[in-house]
Amino acid sequence: MTDDDLKTHLHGELRWIGDAVLAKLDGLGEYDLRRPLTDSGTNLLGLVKHLSTWEARYLGEVFDRPFPEPLPARGTDMWATERESSADIVDRYRRVWAHSAATVTDLPLDAPGRVPWWPEPDVTLFAVLVHLLTETNRHAGHADILREQLDGAVGVDTAARPAPGDRRAEPERVARTFRQP
Repeated sequence: MTDDDLKTHLHGELRWIGDAVLAKLDGLGEYDLRRPLTDSGTNLLGLVKHLSTWEARYLGEVFDRPFPEPLPARGTDMWATERESSADIVDRYRRVWAHSAATVTDLPLDAPGRVPWWPEPDVTLFAVLVHLLTETNRHAGHADILREQLDGAVGVDTAARPAPGDRRAEPERVARTFRQP
């Protein structure tokens, strides 16, 4: 596998999982997209905003190719303000993808970058792509759980729903009765 093949593969996986995250928004209204479903305030639209912000930073400023639009300040990227519609946030994510694609296309995998907030700040494009793929997958898992909490939709296809009903009874019984052998 050549470096270009590897780069294409990693970037393709990043786009595939990004599309899967966006699919979690399908069919939901603004309230459900913004609704905090955990004590930390995590919500679907906030996850998308967070992913777009950090992808723009990692495949932008880390390689001296800043994203051409203002980004949310650190700590304000996990929720949508009353001035940001879901379309605004999704559209920004797609613009970030275009900017990221240019960085990935233009630079070799061993291109040097600098992540000043990391303990070992000197990085390569390869390391940043792996990091972004890992983090995007992590947040895709969060989105899976949030969407299931909202309406039961599971998997990449939000139209797919398990049979109605709570399926926790048997795992709960086992958890309560399990004794270490």
